[in-house]
Amino acid sequence: MVRAPSPVTNVLHRIRRVPRALARPGRPGRRPPAPALGLAPQPRPWVRAAGLVAVVVLGAWLGLLVVGNVRVPVGPMNTTMTLRPSVTGGTKINISPLGALQLDSHIAPVRLDVNVDQLDPERSQALVDHPERLSGLQDEVTQDIAHGTADLAVRSCVAVVTGATALGLAVYRRPRRALAAGGLALGLLAASGGTAYATWKPDSVLEPKFSGLLSSAPSLVGDARSIVTEFDVYQKELARLVTNVTKLYDATSTLPAYRPDPTTIRVLHVSDIHLNPASWKIIASLVEQYQVDVIVDSGDTMDHGSAAENGFLDPIEELGAPYVWVRGNHDSRVTQRYLTGLKNVHVLDDGRAKTIAGLRFAGIGDPQFTPDRSEKTGAEQSQELAGARLASALRDQRAAGTPVDVAIAHEPSAAREVDGTVPLVLAGHIHHEKTETMKYGTRLRVEGSTGGSGLRAIEGKYPDPIETSILYFDRDTRRLQAWDSIELGGLGLTTAEVSRHIPKENQPGAPTSPSPSSPGSSRTPSARPSSPAP
Repeated sequence: MVRAPSPVTNVLHRIRRVPRALARPGRPGRRPPAPALGLAPQPRPWVRAAGLVAVVVLGAWLGLLVVGNVRVPVGPMNTTMTLRPSVTGGTKINISPLGALQLDSHIAPVRLDVNVDQLDPERSQALVDHPERLSGLQDEVTQDIAHGTADLAVRSCVAVVTGATALGLAVYRRPRRALAAGGLALGLLAASGGTAYATWKPDSVLEPKFSGLLSSAPSLVGDARSIVTEFDVYQKELARLVTNVTKLYDATSTLPAYRPDPTTIRVLHVSDIHLNPASWKIIASLVEQYQVDVIVDSGDTMDHGSAAENGFLDPIEELGAPYVWVRGNHDSRVTQRYLTGLKNVHVLDDGRAKTIAGLRFAGIGDPQFTPDRSEKTGAEQSQELAGARLASALRDQRAAGTPVDVAIAHEPSAAREVDGTVPLVLAGHIHHEKTETMKYGTRLRVEGSTGGSGLRAIEGKYPDPIETSILYFDRDTRRLQAWDSIELGGLGLTTAEVSRHIPKENQPGAPTSPSPSSPGSSRTPSARPSSPAP
C-alpha cells in the first residue's frame, strides 16, 4: 500500500487527537494508542491530486521566476522576454519608466512579458544614418522575435521541469514522484503553448490597453510597435482607415456650398514623404476613394537621395494616376533620373511645362541638395533665383498662348517668386500645411508632410501628422474651386480629420475671382506660422 506523505500523515494524526482528548477530560495525559502497522489512514485521491497539482504549479512558477527569461535584441531595442503564469493570458510590454501596454494576444494560462530595456545607440544610429535599412527592418525584427521565442521556449521548458522536479523531491522525497511532477509540468507548459498558438490574435497589437504615463501618450508605444513589430499590419490598417474616413465624409458632408461634379478635375497634392513606405498605401487609397485624376508631389520624397533608396519609388507606377514630381532638397539628380524612367511619372524641372489630365503644370527642382552639405551659403538667394527662372518660363508660356494652370516648386521661398504669373503654385518643405493669397493674386498652397516627416517622426515627443489634400479644379476654367485638407494621426496613431475649404471668390455672393496679375488681391492668413525646415 502506498504511504501518504509524512506532512499529510502528521496533520491527520493531530486532527484525530482533538476529538479523543475532548472525549476523555479526566485522563488528560494519556496518549492514544498508535495505529497498527499498515493501517495508517490514507488521504482521499482528490487530496493527493490537489497536492500534486499544487507542487507542479508552484515548482513551475518558481522555475520560470528564477531562470525562465531570455535577453533578445529586437531591431534597435534590447528586450527581455519572460513567460509568467496568468489566468487570462495575453502579452504585456513594459517600457519603464513610462508605463506598460497590454495586448489581448492569446488565451492561455501563461502571459508573455516583454521588457524594453533600452534602445541600442549603435543600432539606432545606424538606422538614422542608413534609412534604406528600414525596408529590411521588418524581416530582421521577425527573425529576432522568432529566435528569441525559440530560446524562450527551450529555457522555459528547462525551467518548469527543473522547478517542479526540485520541489517534488523536497516534498515527497521520492525520485519517482519528483520526476512525475516534472513531467506534468512539461505537459502543462506544452498544453499552454498549444492553447496560446490556437488562440493567437496578431491584430491585437492594434487595440492595446495603456497604463502609466503611456495612457496619455500612446503615440510613443505606437511608434515602437509600428516601426519594429507590426509595420505591415499598421500600413494596411492605416490605408483602411483612410478608406473608411473618406466614405464617411462623402456620406455625411453638410457643406452644400461646393460639391464637385463628375467633370471636376481632382488633384492629390503630396509632399515630403521622406521614405515612409506607409505613404504609398495611403495615396493609393485616396486615389481610389476620391477618383483622383493626377498626383502632384512637391518634393523630398527621399531622405538622402542615394541610389540605394531608389527601389522605394517603384510603387509609384501602381498608384493608379499620373504622378507629377519636382525635386526637393533631399532628392538628388540620381533620384530624378530614376523617376524619369518610371512609367506614368512626369518629372518637371527648369520651368518645363506639360499638360496632364486637362491641367497644364510647370515646375522647377530645388537648387539645393542638403544631404551632401555641399551648399553652405546663399541658400535663400538660390531659391529666389530658381523661382525667378520659373516665373520667366511661366511668362514665356503665357506669351506663347499656352498659359500654365499650376506651378510647382519645393520651397515656399522659390514659389513666392511666381506671384502674378500663374493662378496657383504648390510647394512643401516646411512640413505643415499653409495657404495664402499673395500680393498679385497667385494662391500659394503649401502641403504638410505626407510621410509624417518620415524618420523624423520618432525624433520628437509626438509624431508629426500625415497631411495631404485633394484640390478640385473646374474643367472649363481650370481654376481651383475648393480643396479638402486631410490630416491623419502620425506614426502609430489612428486619428483622422477631413476639412473642406472654399476660396472666398467661390463662396456664394462673392465678387468675380481676381486675376493672378491684378494687384491688391485679398490675402488669407496662414493656418500656422512658417518655420524653417528640419
